[in-house]
Amino acid sequence: MTILEQIVKWKGRALIAISLGTDSPASATLPTEEATFLGHPRSHFSLEPKSCIIKRYCEKRFVSKYLATIGIDYGVTKVQVRDREIKVNIFDMAGHPFFYEVRNEFYKDTQGVMLVYDVGQKDSFDALDTWLAEMKQDLGPHGNMENVVFVVCANKIDCTKHRCVDESEGRLWAESKGFLYFETSAQTGEGINEMFQTFYAAIVDLCENGGKRPIPNSSASFTKEQADTIRRIRNSKDSWDMLGVKPGASRDEVNKAYRRLAVLLHPDKCMAPGSEDAFKAVVNARTAVLKNIK
Repeated sequence: MTILEQIVKWKGRALIAISLGTDSPASATLPTEEATFLGHPRSHFSLEPKSCIIKRYCEKRFVSKYLATIGIDYGVTKVQVRDREIKVNIFDMAGHPFFYEVRNEFYKDTQGVMLVYDVGQKDSFDALDTWLAEMKQDLGPHGNMENVVFVVCANKIDCTKHRCVDESEGRLWAESKGFLYFETSAQTGEGINEMFQTFYAAIVDLCENGGKRPIPNSSASFTKEQADTIRRIRNSKDSWDMLGVKPGASRDEVNKAYRRLAVLLHPDKCMAPGSEDAFKAVVNARTAVLKNIK
């Protein structure tokens, strides 16, 4: 098998790293951001999400034909961040292990990282920790990941039928680490511009603040228990299962289970995506179950 064949058939992840230049406002040239995009194809039949995102953002188009990133692709675009026009140099890097020695040269002095995964590919989401570990290793003992802007990009949200990583799971992972989180579709363009504009603005703020970002709020707006409960309710087979009680449970047992879920998921208290629908489902499940209890 050739190296190209190995790359095309290798399943995996994607990462984007962005470094902002240090040109002063008085410089004759535009302030520059250098963006490095890393990742690799998930399979021989599916599209590489990060490259599609780049095409959508820079060229305002969706590329349906699959082509693996071989080594590095390069592009340039200009963006407006508040009152500043900034030139962005984009480096689209392959994420296959074969290109590790090329990829690791772009971690040094990086000020922004975008972690991209396909919401329909659980392994790409599970690999986010691997990308963070690789970056931390290559930055060395003197590298400071706390002075880097991180964005987590959940891509392909248009493919709702194949989604296996829901918003609550992705958002919880990002927010628990103080990272920004966006849901996007390279095919429709949904969320792409907002994500990049927020990303660039955050990097500009970091650079204007001496390379330091505000201390992130490491506590997520909802808990893992809430996210897991919403997922369980969504996948429940019937009202009994939704409440977490066995068929034939007493009225008191049903009401006790309902109260616990109501406290956990009430929309006024729970900010997890899907909490309102889950709460309504629990209310309806309780009503349905109690009708069958004499």
